[in-house]
Amino acid sequence: MSVQVLLGAILLLLMVLIGGKKGARSFFTLFLNFFIFLITVIMMSIPSVNPIILTVIACIAISCVNLFYINGINSTTKTAFISSMITIVILLIFIVIVTKMAMIQGFGEEEVEEISIFSLYISVDFVKVGAAVIIMSAIGSITDIAISIASPMRELFHHEPSIKRKELFTFGLSIGRDVLGTDTNTLFFAFFGSYLGLLIWFKDLAYSLGEIVNSKVFSAELITIFCAGIGVAIIIPITAWTTAYSLLKVEKRKQGNKL
Repeated sequence: MSVQVLLGAILLLLMVLIGGKKGARSFFTLFLNFFIFLITVIMMSIPSVNPIILTVIACIAISCVNLFYINGINSTTKTAFISSMITIVILLIFIVIVTKMAMIQGFGEEEVEEISIFSLYISVDFVKVGAAVIIMSAIGSITDIAISIASPMRELFHHEPSIKRKELFTFGLSIGRDVLGTDTNTLFFAFFGSYLGLLIWFKDLAYSLGEIVNSKVFSAELITIFCAGIGVAIIIPITAWTTAYSLLKVEKRKQGNKL
């Protein structure tokens, strides 16, 4: 038995023991998301396919899997999905502009030797690919925060149906503030942890701090972290407002039907 299979079996066992059926579904979503991601990467190599549109479609599919397949279709997952899509559209427009201005698309000089044996004439817009990479990096955290805010807001409204919209919105913001710091730090360590070898290489090559900061590889990762963090921050008020509006609207509709 290989190490990958052994670790996968341990992860599945723990997720089933702790999460039950929902844990098993969560484990299966790992493969579904990987399949979606793989299809997205393959289709990006087709010149006639727009990477931005393809990324939006992939984000919709990933959000549906993470929200509806794991947690079911209900008011909580619906508001979390709507909030995620609004955030993705806002963030996508912002990221496209930033990517063009920063010119972080393509490969850095540190990567030239590795790709020198390949042809560079692949007819792919790397500005759009760069934007797609940032969006795909942030979609997991965005949907995670959306459901983390919408779920307790729904529980609060269930126990206190007379609560005002402003109070419910404020409650959602307070939850978002609690998870904002931890999620942004998670993004930071996830990205830089994967590039730890590159940072060690910079040190061995005696790169100065200015050369490290201004290198394309480092700048691209830093901008990815900042953009993903912006998405994490934006999703909080959007989810809080959407959930508060949706819950009170449904309650008013029920009261109207009773009358």
